[in-house]
Amino acid sequence: MAATFKALSALLTYPSEELQQAAREIQAAIAAENLVGRRARAALAPFLDELATADLFDLQERYVDLFDKSRRLSLHLFEHVHGESRDRGQAMVDLAALYERGGLILSANELPDFLPLFLEYLSTRPIPEARGLLADTLHILSAVQARLAERGSPYAAVFAAIRGVAGDRMAAGDGEPARPDPGPDDLAALDAAWEETAVMFGPGEAADGCSVDRLRIRMRAGQRDARQGAG
Repeated sequence: MAATFKALSALLTYPSEELQQAAREIQAAIAAENLVGRRARAALAPFLDELATADLFDLQERYVDLFDKSRRLSLHLFEHVHGESRDRGQAMVDLAALYERGGLILSANELPDFLPLFLEYLSTRPIPEARGLLADTLHILSAVQARLAERGSPYAAVFAAIRGVAGDRMAAGDGEPARPDPGPDDLAALDAAWEETAVMFGPGEAADGCSVDRLRIRMRAGQRDARQGAG
């Protein structure tokens, strides 16, 4: 079990007084496990300082403007590859089943593809398994990080840290900068690349006869507006 995953999960939740008060504790937990590289931790420090000291209303307003008003910055993983297609529903069911097999029971109002929830689940798994599962989402994390960086958002440092935990040496701060967000002219090339991308969310055992050797959730760029939508 890794506290770093839970700490990073907390940083992507809606800002609250409790989160502000825990900012230094979160910073210490990330430093203690050393799963986040030194440069990525340094890049994260200004965000943690702001989280601890800024006006709470301003933090909450910024969070809503970023993550609740723009599909391109959504914290729901499947929004970026399934949009509103029927595939998203089945992917949700499969991911919820993975959580259940791991002992995490969702409440009625939780969507399984919410990134903070996914990170919380990973915090309950052995570190090699958690890193492997997180690495399956790197193409999404990289795209969202680039979009945040374009806006000058300090949340980009959080995504760089998450990518670093997954073993992405190209994450900003511990390697080359994240790739710029592709524009509409690059859409065909992106579709072709992502058409080959299949995300494997962990080993699966037979459950009610519905799964075989491994749970496969295909994260495909099926809809243009899921990636290039307004926001």
